[in-house]
Amino acid sequence: METNEHMKPQGKQQGKISVLMEVLSVSTKLGLTSFGGPIAHLGYFHNEYIRRRKWMDERSYADLVALCQFLPGPASSQIGIGIGIVRAGLLGGIVAWLGFTLPSVIALVAFAFLLKGFDIVNVGWIHGLKIVAVAIVAHAILGMGRKLTPDRDRATIAVITATITLSWQTAYSQVLIILAAGVVGLWLYRKKEVEDTPELPMAISRSFAIACLALFFGLLLVLPLLRQWGDSEWLAMFDSFYRSGSLVFGGGHVVLPILEREVVPTGWVSQADFLAGYGAAQAVPGPLFTFASYLGAMLGGISGAIIATISIFLPAFLLVVGMLPFWNVLRNSPRIQGALVGINAAVVGILLAALYDPLWTTAILEPMDFALAILLYIMLVFWKLPPWVIVLTGAAGGMVLGFI
Repeated sequence: METNEHMKPQGKQQGKISVLMEVLSVSTKLGLTSFGGPIAHLGYFHNEYIRRRKWMDERSYADLVALCQFLPGPASSQIGIGIGIVRAGLLGGIVAWLGFTLPSVIALVAFAFLLKGFDIVNVGWIHGLKIVAVAIVAHAILGMGRKLTPDRDRATIAVITATITLSWQTAYSQVLIILAAGVVGLWLYRKKEVEDTPELPMAISRSFAIACLALFFGLLLVLPLLRQWGDSEWLAMFDSFYRSGSLVFGGGHVVLPILEREVVPTGWVSQADFLAGYGAAQAVPGPLFTFASYLGAMLGGISGAIIATISIFLPAFLLVVGMLPFWNVLRNSPRIQGALVGINAAVVGILLAALYDPLWTTAILEPMDFALAILLYIMLVFWKLPPWVIVLTGAAGGMVLGFI
């Protein structure tokens, strides 16, 4: 009997480790193969986590997707974290994030060291990557616009948002615009019908969730004050990237203008280095938020990459854990659904503004640049070629343009 009693905890512990290793293995596989951005990631996750392994049922997965699209931050990473939590608790969420994120972090940090070690910012293939970014963001706007701005009111919200974003560029302008769009959506769509849905199974206590939400808002308020009082470059970096990760609605592409205003005007990273890194981020699988890892490496080497990566993803983890226990109530509220409609329309407008500035203004300099962008767009949208083919074609096209 004593032997059996001792073996039970040991077997249980080994079972937990086995499940964690399984989560790490599957998420790393996805991190190595999930090209195409947040929308594509949802398809990869559904195929691997839901269809093949059945870690969640279809409706619960749809509810988790809805939650993460409602929250600011990288939606695909948040969904991966949520699935990891369902499978193996909080540690499972951390492990799922590590597996999905580390491959692209390593690739982009290596690219940053390549740029710092060699003066290649102005070579043709880097310019080609900037043009790739134009084609990919244009494709994202088309896809999101069809779903999120299908009528007159939402299209108007998007256009007004784009206009204000281009004419009023401050550190907090985008979050204020998003909040205003939420209020407009709340008023326009306050009577939106919401279907009754089953509860999302998630074993997280409300007290722990509230602590995570308090930490999220506490850091958002305290970090700027500490940055002003202190004189630490690392603290300034943590504040900038944490705030960027906290205020992004709509996924990875929308983080571009927010990060650009954090690192370029301050002189941390040049405009050319910024856009070269953003183009390179399209070439690697995994979340686009790992663009922050590249910027951190440009600022402070390995230490800077670690700080930037943790600080930009920390809000995503705190919000997912903090909101899961309350989502079952919120997602059945017509008011919340109406506000979300307005916010999603504003996201399209922010993307539209980013397509023009800084992408178009710095990448499309000659008629042949525009021709290459159109070709890449057609390859992506109509030929439906994999993103890595688009990236390689863009880089090669940029080199060819350099000789013309």
